[in-house]
Amino acid sequence: MNKAMKNPTVFILFVLPAVVLFLMFFLYPILSSIYFSFTSWNGVAKLSKIKYIGFDNFIKALGQDRFWVAVKNNVYFILFSVFLQVPVIVIFSLLIAQVKKLKGLYKTVVFLPSIMSTAVIGILWGFIYEPDIGLLNKLLSFFGVGKIYWLSDGSYAMLSILITNAWQWTGYYIIMVLAAILSIPKELEEAAAIDGATAYQRATRIVLPLITPIISVVIMLSIAGAMKAADIVIFMTNGGPAGSTEVMATYMLRYAITSFKYGYGNSIAVLIFIFTLIVTLIYQLLVARRTERIDY
Repeated sequence: MNKAMKNPTVFILFVLPAVVLFLMFFLYPILSSIYFSFTSWNGVAKLSKIKYIGFDNFIKALGQDRFWVAVKNNVYFILFSVFLQVPVIVIFSLLIAQVKKLKGLYKTVVFLPSIMSTAVIGILWGFIYEPDIGLLNKLLSFFGVGKIYWLSDGSYAMLSILITNAWQWTGYYIIMVLAAILSIPKELEEAAAIDGATAYQRATRIVLPLITPIISVVIMLSIAGAMKAADIVIFMTNGGPAGSTEVMATYMLRYAITSFKYGYGNSIAVLIFIFTLIVTLIYQLLVARRTERIDY
């Protein structure tokens, strides 16, 4: 086998399928999206009908108030994920790691929402947020809180979506962080316990510093997921009420598919790509590069 792998022809044959798939499903879509973003095309007419219009699509997008509302909502997704969801993930991971019995059951329960269809989750939480018979309003009524229209009131709709999205993906990230915690040699915590360290001190001074790299990965994945969020918004509010829950991805789909403005929709896709690169680059420069790789 080693002799065969030294043969350049064999090596190329092994690598070629991956390269072809990369070109077909990653590089080509990106390049074609960039090309169409500079054109005026409805997506169904003959390619000969494509009209080059330069940066007009980008100028139009950046001048639209609704586009900036979508950008703001994506920022809400990022902030909610990084500053609220990630701390909850870490806390629950630390708690589950300390469980002595039925640890597998707890891991399964928290992971279940991540494998459920977004459509199912949207419908499920739609019933929870229902103003008349929904579970949330029923619980709040015991504390004297009046009826709240969670998904049809612009003041609450975005928050409702953020909570639902966090509920769906928190378990997925908990499993990642939990795996990092369980890989820490128990001798470290046992030695600290013998020296008199409390559970809180062991968690904050031993466990957290050691799992910083995986927390950094979780934050990166959360940022990427926040920038491409679309399905949960479509199923719960479809961007309403009055566009208050529109995100960049749903804004793109609305024009590229529903309104048959394929060129303009691709310009939005390019802007999403650029914004994602900027956000991840800032995070890499400010935080991720300072996260050292830890060997036990």
